[in-house]
Amino acid sequence: MIPETRLAQPEPFEFDSESQAGFSPHSFTMLSRVAESIYWMARYVERAENIARFIDVNITFTLDAGDNDFGQWEPLIQITGDEEYYGEHYETHDHLSVIQFLAFDSKYVNSLISSLNMARENARTVREAIPSEVWEQLNELYHFVRGTKASGATLEGLAEFFQKVKQHSHLYSGLLDATMSRGDGWHFANMGRMIERADKTSRLLDVKYYTLLPKVSDVNTTIDDLQWSALLRSVSGFEMYRKRFHAITVQRVAEFLVRDPVFPRSCRFCLGQALESLRAIIENGQARETNSAIEKLTALKVHLDELDMRNTIDCGMHEFIDDFQLRLNDVGAAIFETYFDRAQLDLIPLVSEQSQ
Repeated sequence: MIPETRLAQPEPFEFDSESQAGFSPHSFTMLSRVAESIYWMARYVERAENIARFIDVNITFTLDAGDNDFGQWEPLIQITGDEEYYGEHYETHDHLSVIQFLAFDSKYVNSLISSLNMARENARTVREAIPSEVWEQLNELYHFVRGTKASGATLEGLAEFFQKVKQHSHLYSGLLDATMSRGDGWHFANMGRMIERADKTSRLLDVKYYTLLPKVSDVNTTIDDLQWSALLRSVSGFEMYRKRFHAITVQRVAEFLVRDPVFPRSCRFCLGQALESLRAIIENGQARETNSAIEKLTALKVHLDELDMRNTIDCGMHEFIDDFQLRLNDVGAAIFETYFDRAQLDLIPLVSEQSQ
């Protein structure tokens, strides 16, 4: 599995009275620092929510199937790409160890609590650029998770906890969309959120497709149906899937999660939304109309538009997902080089100056 992209600790900086919350028409370097923090704030909150979804789908299946063996939880470590790190710090793959690692281990940089800490730190450095309600909700979510421990908790209790994490995250997203003007700041947040969501939807699909069903004899059985249903519920897509397809089949679930044009958590929809925000940023004069970020994101979106899911399944879903994640990482790297790499930005004049 492809390792997740990460960001170093954000650098604090001061806003001046003319910067208008960091979006100064005369300082693209200042803009890039604010934009980068907002972008990663949104990515890390989305990452935290999706970690909760990763774990919740496994808890749901475990409770439904009455099976809590170690083989059910090891796949969650495999999809992070950090199996070696896990093996250095944990002896087994029982549910409490895996949940502790993914959710509460502050030393693991991609854990839920670490992701929220990074989101909070990025938000703190740009508090004047985001609505106060967004900051307050993010702060509340961080302290809610920080005050919870996995040890001694039942699976039912943990399921309730992760449901609340998702609810807190939804409230944060709702406040972001309801209170933030649709300027560059919101578009950078939306782009980060959607790129992260596309990555995590693909990883959730890979959990099921690559390792969650180790026995060929389980295909098309009640266990198989439970797993696919749990996967759809983990992305809040069970009802929307039923409205479109009714019966649950491998190809249709993959089609829904990868290529559905209107479901908010499908890879294709997320890339489309990210592309719209990137185009809006370009229209505001914050980069050349042709750059590596827009080229790579457009190419990946077109790839999903034209994808034949039946052929993809025949050739290997896991291989497709690995390739998708690599290309998505390339998009993220191109966004950094185009908008956040200040050594490069100092050499590139703005197409036009923007006043806000």
